Amino acid sequence: MGVKFKDIVNPEPIKFEDLKGKTVAIDAANIIYQFLSIIRQADGTPLMDHRGKVTSHFSGILYRTTSLIEKGIKPFYVFDGPPNVLKKSTQLKRSEIKEESRKKWKEALENGNIEEARKYAGRTSRMSTEIIEGSKQLLELMGIPYIQAKGEGEAQASYMVDKGDAWCVGSQDYDCILFGATRMVKNLTITGGKANLELIQLASVLEDLQITREQLVDVAILVGTDFNEGIKGIGAKKGLNLIKKHGDVFKVLEEMDVEMEVDPQELRDLFFEHDFISDYQLKWRDPDREGALEFLAGEHDFSEDRVINALNKLKKLDTGQSSLEKWF
Repeated sequence: MGVKFKDIVNPEPIKFEDLKGKTVAIDAANIIYQFLSIIRQADGTPLMDHRGKVTSHFSGILYRTTSLIEKGIKPFYVFDGPPNVLKKSTQLKRSEIKEESRKKWKEALENGNIEEARKYAGRTSRMSTEIIEGSKQLLELMGIPYIQAKGEGEAQASYMVDKGDAWCVGSQDYDCILFGATRMVKNLTITGGKANLELIQLASVLEDLQITREQLVDVAILVGTDFNEGIKGIGAKKGLNLIKKHGDVFKVLEEMDVEMEVDPQELRDLFFEHDFISDYQLKWRDPDREGALEFLAGEHDFSEDRVINALNKLKKLDTGQSSLEKWF
């Protein structure tokens, strides 16, 4: 879900042409969840094969990835590791919300309200081990590299951008800039023939808000993150004003005479002291066309012609393993 910073962060609109020749670290969990939520039938039922296995994520990965490559963008995916213990309570609450949404989805279907059904259906999406492993298998067949993070995928991707091995993180979550990503891009897709790409640069955000990255993290702690509930009644604008007035989250809590369930310093450390893999290798390969065709068309009922057309776009991918510097 990520921290709610929409009211205080002003993205810069960009075009796909601006990303041509750039390497993009895609937040796998974020984008796969998006596929599971959006790629559905009219009544909200996810795409499935003849065995009842969900295939919405396969469709998203195949067509979104090949579309990016066709535009001259070089993507790779970063997957989450085991969740931090603080995130588990958030996940539990989300599971309760999903279950409630599932009930409302079924009720809407029974009442013949298709529009209402689809609205609730998108909120029932769940990431399973099967979905994650299947996604990795498809990426391997396509020749697209992925990184398995030790912890938060956003943290790993942000580290790789900061190191210079990617130009930006592709994600919908503002958490990336909390983890230190110098650049992130939202909306890496075309909907209705139009693109709505948004570039968020950490330096510009901090300059615009006149705060430090530490203070930005403090604002997030007050608002609420994936690891903690925020202070009731504090949104992004109010949180920003409080941090600018008092300096840091500790002084704000002292002034408000409020205690948090989680130590703010522990929350700070999650964003500044996160674990990451530094000895990774990014290698793009020629796709296993027969393997990908068998996996998608043979096992999961995809149109053979559409899969072939999508795989043909991978011909535009430079699989050379020379320095990534030429992509910047």
